[in-house]
Amino acid sequence: MTLSLDPAISARLTRNPDGLVPAIVQEATTGQVLMLAWMDDEALRRTLSTRRGTYWSRSRQQYWVKGETSGNVQAVREVRLDCDGDTLLVSVDQTGPACHLGTTSCFDADLLLAEQV
Repeated sequence: MTLSLDPAISARLTRNPDGLVPAIVQEATTGQVLMLAWMDDEALRRTLSTRRGTYWSRSRQQYWVKGETSGNVQAVREVRLDCDGDTLLVSVDQTGPACHLGTTSCFDADLLLAEQV
């Protein structure tokens, strides 16, 4: 028997032409945005059932579980769907850096505009 995403959840998702929904991943304790990844129904089902961040790699065309090879795992605390059903917010406890470049967040590198004081 093949498991599938709950049809009620699937019906609420608004996917891009590739069948994907962006997932904003946020550190649960600090609120820091760690990364943006992509999920389809299967990646979301896996994430909800295992509580491990599971995503669709657009470059490799395969599923990947965050930390499976690096050890920098994401223990998923909460997954929310936005009001339009076109974005997921994944709250995690991140072990190690979230970015594949070794930084805490994928948004650590380039500050384009800062608050004026």
